[in-house]
Amino acid sequence: MSKRVRSREVCADCSAPEPRWASVNRGVLICDECCSIHRGLGRHSSQVRHLTHSPWPHSQLQMVQTLYGNGANSIWEHSLLDPSSSVSGKRKANPQDRVHPNKTEFIKAKYQMLAYVHRMPCREDDSVTAKDLSKQLHSSVRTGNLETCLRLLSLGAQANFFHPEKGNTPLHIAAKAGQILQAELLAVYGADPGALDSSGKTPIDYARQAGHQELAERLVEIQYELTDRLTFYLCGRRPGKCSKSLSNHQFEELAMDVYDEVDRRETDAVWLATQNHSTLVTDTTVVPFLPVNPEYSSTRNQGRQKLARFSAHEFATLVIDILTDAKRRQWGNSCESPKDNVELILQGLDGHHNSEGQDNDQPDYDSVASDEDPVQEVNVSWKSSDLSDGPITVQEFMEVKSALTASEAKIQQLLKGCSLEGQSTVLENDYDTTPNHSELEESGPLAASEAAHQGEEGEEDATLPCTEDVICKTEQITKNIQELLRAAQETKHESFLPCSEKICMAVTEMAALFPKRPSSETVRGSLCLLTSSASRLHGECQKATEHNLSPSDIQLVTQQVIQCAYDIAKAAKQLVTVTTKENNN
Repeated sequence: MSKRVRSREVCADCSAPEPRWASVNRGVLICDECCSIHRGLGRHSSQVRHLTHSPWPHSQLQMVQTLYGNGANSIWEHSLLDPSSSVSGKRKANPQDRVHPNKTEFIKAKYQMLAYVHRMPCREDDSVTAKDLSKQLHSSVRTGNLETCLRLLSLGAQANFFHPEKGNTPLHIAAKAGQILQAELLAVYGADPGALDSSGKTPIDYARQAGHQELAERLVEIQYELTDRLTFYLCGRRPGKCSKSLSNHQFEELAMDVYDEVDRRETDAVWLATQNHSTLVTDTTVVPFLPVNPEYSSTRNQGRQKLARFSAHEFATLVIDILTDAKRRQWGNSCESPKDNVELILQGLDGHHNSEGQDNDQPDYDSVASDEDPVQEVNVSWKSSDLSDGPITVQEFMEVKSALTASEAKIQQLLKGCSLEGQSTVLENDYDTTPNHSELEESGPLAASEAAHQGEEGEEDATLPCTEDVICKTEQITKNIQELLRAAQETKHESFLPCSEKICMAVTEMAALFPKRPSSETVRGSLCLLTSSASRLHGECQKATEHNLSPSDIQLVTQQVIQCAYDIAKAAKQLVTVTTKENNN
């Protein structure tokens, strides 16, 4: 559906012609003046986007347009449609009303107080009412009747309701039925695309099994909406599908608060760009920080508001840390799916011929001090080379993360600014080139052998093998990794172990090309990563042969296998790069 505003559309709040904004969660279109008030309500009340200047997923825009066209506004103005409302003095705003106080009071009553929404008959047990509404929602999402589902949600139906008899959620049902607009609506109200049914399947699985591939792909996008949105805000592009002291619940709250702040800053930019310095751009329509959400504690609301005080560089630092820690928490430093990682790993390996000696481990960043705070903080300034076209790889983000590991105190100061009461985020390097003894015991003979080589007495050797030999061995490793990844894509877990044995043999042959005590620290680190990753890969592939693994265990093992393969690919590429560089000098 086109983003072009049609002439018959009017503002849902004051009936002004040609509204240019939408409230996504309310399913209505609004004019500039009413939008200036919506922005002050907060995302928990109204999520606003510009129809033509904000980025829109196609199906989400279609969902809003469908709701608007089918009279969703009557849900929020139900009692105003009653003829007796005019007798009682109740009326909606009109275009000629003043923004303050007329339109403001009406919009706050309509969306914050829900003053005009149809009320359910009072019952002693409200939880029973919510359960009944949620069951109705569970049944309704299989149809295309969006406004019915929005009405149920407005009355208190839960988007993540787990049906005790059916063993799944409304999003599972919508996905199975191919109802992409219902899925969009449920997602706006917090439905989880990764929720498991009683058999351990997600809505994404339901959509794929029913042949609704477009819907499945959209659900994957929704699942990564938070990290994708933060990445796009930070870098101007989407990532390739890819704080430790905070609990998961605290981290989730921080991530959502930062997401809301990103939305506020982006909407601010669109707002200013579309107003052309008209009379609307006044102090009364500015939203300088996140509005108070009454459902949150005063401490959290204070922290949310303090996010507005972060400079662009300071805010970028926090966003980067959340992105990398979100990846670690969800996948344990693994990426999203075996299919996505095939392209990621092979892309990294295919680039070794034209590396021209470039050291990919050197991050592009500048560390500068804040002019506003006496406490030194890490601030990131992206170089122009980082904004080139193309997908962002996991490696690029992990390199940026490594650049921010200088001091726990600096990140602690960032989180202190968010009023998280003494909690701090500890950043770690992704690759430790000096594994401890317990790690060596777990990782197997290759890693132990490599550590023994590094611990041997003798002089360091600066000689390196010829580039052609290293490339030849790298291509052999690449071929074996391709075979492993195909097995992962086709869920042939019985093939993991034979593939890993081939990879370990190729890694051993490649490592043998280099001296036992290389003088280059980069070579030592890459060799350690290469051999230890191969040993870990072998161990993970052995786990895949166990017969009592659950589907979730198999998925976790597969993710670990993919991550080990990525580490091997990274180390091999590093060795090709440094060898080419040294031999060309």
